[in-house]
Amino acid sequence: MNNKRSTGLPFRNIMLLGLTLALLVGLLAACSGGSNESSETRVLRIGVLYGGSDNEPYFRQQYTDMYEMMHPNIQFEIVGAINYDDQRFQTSEPGKQPDQPDPYEKMKEMLTGQNPVDVVVFDYNMLRRMTQDNLLTQLDPLVTQDKFDLADYVPTVIEGIKSAGDGNLYALTPTFSSSALFYNKKLFADAGVTPPTDKMEWQDVFNLARQVASGEGENRNFGFSFNRWSSDGFNDTQVYSAALQLKMWDDKGEKMLVNSDEWEGVWSSVASLYKEKVVPTHEFMNQLNQKIGEDGGTDPFYGDMFIKGRVAMTIGDYGYINELKRAADNASKIKDYVPVDWDVVTVPVNPKDPETGGNIYLSQLMGINSKAQNDKDAWEFIKFTNGKDWAKLKSRSVYEMVARKEFLKPIGGLQYNMDAFTTLKPLPPTSSDADNIWRDKPGIWEAQQPGYELFQEVINETKTAREALTEWETRGNAVLEKLKTDPTGGGGGVEVMPMPR
Repeated sequence: MNNKRSTGLPFRNIMLLGLTLALLVGLLAACSGGSNESSETRVLRIGVLYGGSDNEPYFRQQYTDMYEMMHPNIQFEIVGAINYDDQRFQTSEPGKQPDQPDPYEKMKEMLTGQNPVDVVVFDYNMLRRMTQDNLLTQLDPLVTQDKFDLADYVPTVIEGIKSAGDGNLYALTPTFSSSALFYNKKLFADAGVTPPTDKMEWQDVFNLARQVASGEGENRNFGFSFNRWSSDGFNDTQVYSAALQLKMWDDKGEKMLVNSDEWEGVWSSVASLYKEKVVPTHEFMNQLNQKIGEDGGTDPFYGDMFIKGRVAMTIGDYGYINELKRAADNASKIKDYVPVDWDVVTVPVNPKDPETGGNIYLSQLMGINSKAQNDKDAWEFIKFTNGKDWAKLKSRSVYEMVARKEFLKPIGGLQYNMDAFTTLKPLPPTSSDADNIWRDKPGIWEAQQPGYELFQEVINETKTAREALTEWETRGNAVLEKLKTDPTGGGGGVEVMPMPR
């Protein structure tokens, strides 16, 4: 930076700084005015899953610095259940995997040890187990007692939290992330096909995709992709099966569950999309990239076919809006580029549970330890980080959404169906023990591996979906049986196929 130019702030920056300070002063006054808070210095211990030299400063910047400035008598201690630095730099003997701690058990130790934390910050997939193990304080009485206003909370956030607590509230989250089905208005108009709507079933979306796909060879426009990037197909079956809450194996990891009518439907549906060229394939993308290279060009979108206007529908997260906006803002710099005219609807739904979607993530849940030593300050902190003032300040994020609907505004003044990101409830975990299986049986990935190879055979029509799933069941069960005596697997006796590229 030029030192001469940096000695004074331009007038515009001074004005912005003044506005920021004015907002902060107003916030401080609103939150501290009339408070009967004791001036005694108190410690509030906050437990997070991963601590470390990088994680703690980030967490403080995001959540505690402002509160600490407003409450100088509160000192925060950030406690990590697992030290990320230890994990990062841990080495092991050749051929031996380093020990992997059980995240849930580590969190439990932090909550129940001799010096338990007061507030715990955790992911949604731990919520049900924590409530079942009586590790959290129920928040409903505190909400009622303090008349804490939750009326404008995004309903799916509250309902998702309560569904994991048997209808009770054991945590709150200030932010969440979500995905939606993005669609290209022009491609639908050109095809004379009605665009998708909220809460469409998966099969209806697939049928729409078939109708709007068109063209041949390198000029092919595709109807759908399960994400922004091309896939090998098997990963697409994983996305679809997860949305239908299907399991590969039972809760103990002892028996394959893939040989079923539901799995056959998933494999048949996804394979048909590939065989009919409704979704872009690796082969197509490789040919396209090769042609771009031969022409001496570069791809500023790294193979993202929706942003290029070549895919009619794709599933993307909230932050994808920012990518689309940046592309449109810089369209004049990109040769022959026409910005996508797009909108969004909810992700496709399971007909058995049309109110639930698989793409709502609650990653910053905050709860009070049932053994908290400072439960009063814990609740005050949670109220603040989940309050309207905090939501207003954080609503400028282009990657996460604030949980208070009042402050959910379209990014950059754009117009789109914001409700698409907030309508569906989060998909509950298929099992509270799912993570344990991967830790207790690290070799269980070998039971999944045959699926890659076998799904390609379905696409190539050398096997039917049911024949391939039957073989996957047999080969997978052999792996699971072996893991009973050797949880690491080791690949012995199993033909491990490389993931298609």
